[in-house]
Amino acid sequence: MLLEFEKPIAELEAKLADMKDLAAISDVDVSEAVKSLEDKIKELKQETFSNLTRWQRVQLSRHADRPYTLDYINELCDEFIELHGDRNVRDDKAMIGGFGSVDGRTMMFVGQQKGRNTKQRQMRNFGMANPEGYRKALRLMRLAEKFKKPVVTFIDTPGAYPGLEAEERGQGEAIARNIQRMFRLKVPVICIIIGEGASGGALGIAIGDRVLMLENTWYSVISPESCSTILWRSRDYKEQAAEALKPTATDMLKSKLIDGIIKEPVGGAHTDLVDMTRRIKRAIFRHLDDLEELSAEDRVSERIEKFTSMGVVSGE
Repeated sequence: MLLEFEKPIAELEAKLADMKDLAAISDVDVSEAVKSLEDKIKELKQETFSNLTRWQRVQLSRHADRPYTLDYINELCDEFIELHGDRNVRDDKAMIGGFGSVDGRTMMFVGQQKGRNTKQRQMRNFGMANPEGYRKALRLMRLAEKFKKPVVTFIDTPGAYPGLEAEERGQGEAIARNIQRMFRLKVPVICIIIGEGASGGALGIAIGDRVLMLENTWYSVISPESCSTILWRSRDYKEQAAEALKPTATDMLKSKLIDGIIKEPVGGAHTDLVDMTRRIKRAIFRHLDDLEELSAEDRVSERIEKFTSMGVVSGE
């Protein structure tokens, strides 16, 4: 799938492929032309992806080829054991988690999981967790606390599931309880937004010592389309809504709502899973090293202070 702003790059890449095919079947030396076109493509990519609008970054966060939680976990971990169920209702496939070993360090991974095709999307409920998904996430985080293992969460959801049955089973209570309990987890908690970070659905697993965002992701109380529908009674103003919401990683860091940005390869995380995973791994280890130097009491105090000071205007 090509996004509108990717099409000029794709056209040049197609020309480059044709040129290389020509060189392979003929004696014509096109090495200089190939080099020139490669440089032009590289320059166009740098220019395009360094000047994306907020709406374009939202689009990129939803790219069909973008890595999901399990993609990163499988690439990160030498071994991963997925754990299932909330011990109450059922196993919510939109929320996954388990213990993983990364270079000999064991940590608990929890995250929302989307699907690649129609069948998977139905099974994963488009990454929208039900109450039992959030209760499973909390069960796993408390298990990590019991065994003194750090928690890493991957956030990628258009929101918690808004269906009637989810509300009947206590969707709001489940998310609120997660937020409350995550404040007081005694182990280090690192939260990484890898795609969409919408509303309470994201916040339910995003209370951590460090909250990081990948470069081309968004984090907001509402999606641009929903905001446009509420304010203008139409989805046609989603670009204006995105500008007003300021949901990008740069906006969030400027507002001091997150702790850092993980740069993506030029073109987005989907262009190089191995490189993107390597960047995430470096960020996780760097922050874990800092957090493990603190006592559990200090970590909890700093975590509470960080979140409770958000939005507070100083009179000084």
